[in-house]
Amino acid sequence: MKDEQPPKTAEYLGTDATIAWHGGLCIHIGECGRATGDLFVSGRKPWCQPDASTLEEVVDVVQRCPTGALSFSRRDGVQEQPPAENVVVVSNNGPLYLRGDLQVDGADATMPGLRTRAALCRCGASSRKPFCDGSHERSGFVDRGAIGDAGKGFDASGGPLQVKRATDGPLLLSGNVALVTAAGRVAWRGSKCALCRCGKSAKKPFCDGSHKAAGFVAE
Repeated sequence: MKDEQPPKTAEYLGTDATIAWHGGLCIHIGECGRATGDLFVSGRKPWCQPDASTLEEVVDVVQRCPTGALSFSRRDGVQEQPPAENVVVVSNNGPLYLRGDLQVDGADATMPGLRTRAALCRCGASSRKPFCDGSHERSGFVDRGAIGDAGKGFDASGGPLQVKRATDGPLLLSGNVALVTAAGRVAWRGSKCALCRCGKSAKKPFCDGSHKAAGFVAE
């Protein structure tokens, strides 16, 4: 068996900012390539040219990336700031999209985009758990992203959101967070929840213990 090749990475240097791309996080959503302007142009070499856009456009487009695969480093030292509220979007037949002040168990410190943006697997098939690698499309995972529970709420939004992995079990979230349906409805607010990542729960996005019967194995 051949050793697994490390994911591709690339840096694109500009006058005011450098853009980094981490292939191990990219699932080709296309927010960058479809953005208006010449920052990212498919088929061009290099496809990313930071000086083709203003610094404000660079920051805006990079922060659209929902997986954290894209990040920027500004020459003036200003860093990407987390949004005022931690949010998890339960996508239609796809991953959990997180935005906030994130502390994700398993995140690589060399991937700064994961501090504010991440796409986490919930189909159980990703080879890059806890991160999504697009396997839901091949595995036939189906869940429309509805949420039935409203949660207990919280006193104030924001603050750190810790995301830990229960061995062979769910994702454990701790911190003020809002869960949003695939249709865009803010459905649940609270400070603690366990989210299914085996793909088998009958109470998605929440864990119902099905990982045990399913024999789900993951760190």
